[in-house]
Amino acid sequence: MPKSQLQCYGESVYSTALDLLSSLNTGKTPLDRLISVVALSISTTRPLVFGVAPYNPILGETHHVSKGNFNVLLEQVSHHPPVSALHATNEKENIEMIWCQIPAPKFTGTAVEGKMHGKRQVKVHNHGETYEMNFPHLLFRFVPVPGVDWVGNVSIRCLETGLVAELSYTGQSFFGFRGNRRQIKGKIFDSLSMNILYKIDGHWDSTVTVKDTTTAEVRVIYDAKEVISGLQVPFVKDPESVWPTESALVWSELSQAILSKDWDKAMEAKRTVEERERELLRERESKGETWVPKHFIVSHNKEGWDCSPIQKWVPDAPIVTM
Repeated sequence: MPKSQLQCYGESVYSTALDLLSSLNTGKTPLDRLISVVALSISTTRPLVFGVAPYNPILGETHHVSKGNFNVLLEQVSHHPPVSALHATNEKENIEMIWCQIPAPKFTGTAVEGKMHGKRQVKVHNHGETYEMNFPHLLFRFVPVPGVDWVGNVSIRCLETGLVAELSYTGQSFFGFRGNRRQIKGKIFDSLSMNILYKIDGHWDSTVTVKDTTTAEVRVIYDAKEVISGLQVPFVKDPESVWPTESALVWSELSQAILSKDWDKAMEAKRTVEERERELLRERESKGETWVPKHFIVSHNKEGWDCSPIQKWVPDAPIVTM
């Protein structure tokens, strides 16, 4: 199904069969909650389905979806460079997620590494805890064995407790012989004492376990089959309340043309969207205006970009998923 990159980002958060976000509040200790955040982070790593490449979001494009009490809002807050912001909240559980991410593809001759700059935050307000983390990268390999993998190192840190999880995503070898494709290894430790508390091992497309370094007890913290099986496609509950900037509306004619395999119409629909963007840019420049995001306060410096949501809670969306 053709879709915008904003929709892909959103789906990695709201398309889950288990309510991993609410489980953060049930953890009895800071360590329990960090382990739940690790599982939540892994759940955003999804197998890729190849077909039509996602559309590059236009400036100001939004994607707004609700799943029960969980409301998710994304906005494209910059076009050059492409910066996407996400705010997801569950007011009942008093939990929120904030993302600010900038993809930066790097060509190596035999592959393209889709590096993702920026940061993610998970705020568990009932416990006064904020977790910050980075992103794994996507590696598209062309030769000698074509394939795609999530690779790189992810660090998850609780700012208040000093507990840290470090994950390493491993892809297949250059010739495709390595048997640990889609593997995750890592550890959880106390940054104050540097004591390693748990070892992490598994595969992000199946199961991931933690092993207590004191008792040697092993337990599963993430099961991909339970989390991403039987997912439902979002549907429009209230058509009149859908914003004109919603991804599905912005790209509707292009998506319909692609599904109909009417490639001439698809090219024309794409040109129409792009020309509309250029027209709006010329209009702003003639008036000396600077475009301002509607849902986020955005700033950037040498250290990177920061996207702060304007509203405390994301409102209910006219598009819902089960």
